[in-house]
Amino acid sequence: MRYIVTWSLTLLALSSGFARAAAQEHVPLGLDLYVAIPDDNPLTAAGIALGRELFFDVRLSADRQISCSSCHLPAQYHADGRQVSLGVYGRVGTRNVPSILNSAWRESFFWDGRQTKLEEQVLQPIVNPVEMGLTLEAAVTRVAAVERYEQSFAASFADGVTHENLGRVLASFVRTLRAGGAAFDRFSAGDSAAISPAAHRGYRLFVGKALCMRCHSGALFTDEEFHNSGVSLGRDAGREFVTGLQTDRGKFRTPSLRNVEFTAPYMHDGSLATLPEVVRFYDGGGIVNPNLDRLIRPLGLSDDEQRDLVAFLETLTSGVGSR
Repeated sequence: MRYIVTWSLTLLALSSGFARAAAQEHVPLGLDLYVAIPDDNPLTAAGIALGRELFFDVRLSADRQISCSSCHLPAQYHADGRQVSLGVYGRVGTRNVPSILNSAWRESFFWDGRQTKLEEQVLQPIVNPVEMGLTLEAAVTRVAAVERYEQSFAASFADGVTHENLGRVLASFVRTLRAGGAAFDRFSAGDSAAISPAAHRGYRLFVGKALCMRCHSGALFTDEEFHNSGVSLGRDAGREFVTGLQTDRGKFRTPSLRNVEFTAPYMHDGSLATLPEVVRFYDGGGIVNPNLDRLIRPLGLSDDEQRDLVAFLETLTSGVGSR
């Protein structure tokens, strides 16, 4: 099943300060049917289309060579397949690019969770000197200089092209990138033949002996929390960068496991190249350090059990649709 790019949603106003988009017909199997949408950025066909065009526009980078899609490639499940990111002027980043599919349901963004609003997150790569390296003022000037953009922003916003509105349209587009309907979703819906016997055994390990579900839970297979699993110790402060707490050193946000089969390499630093390597890493109990999560410990999985676990993870794959 292809991931769904939603071009229109029915909005229901709620007293919580958000609108929830009731779009059952647009939400792929396995995902939450309701999506929280900020009241000040309702999803509209015009806003989504404008955000989509800007997502692929290299004008938003200092050297006019990098767009949002350069690191979030549709054919790569909106990741990029590199160990770490590559930005303007060939500058090399320090972290692996996570997929942005299903961002509409995320509670925080970036590996360290430093942003909780998608409208603000989408602007940070633009101003990051290692990523797109452009000031917001310059980005607004470049966008406003394009007649079709200037007219589209004027039609959607009273104040036209501003960096806040740029964030709104990019966030609107990203919220429509949704991936579900994987084999495991069909299995969960009652199709017992949707996954193989090996994958079924792997699922039992996932929720049991392997302890995976302790962190990888819910529709997106993530608890949205931060954990230290002993990866690249000392080279990246992780969550400590945000909180300033030494106890958060080396903690990173639990990634979604949807489409994990095709979003290698893995971990925040891209240090593990394949799913079998990831399973072996966790089976070994991670790298011991003062902040190692209490759930990380040697598992004692046999070779067959490790293969079964990988087989289950591969059932979380959805087909890739056109951009």
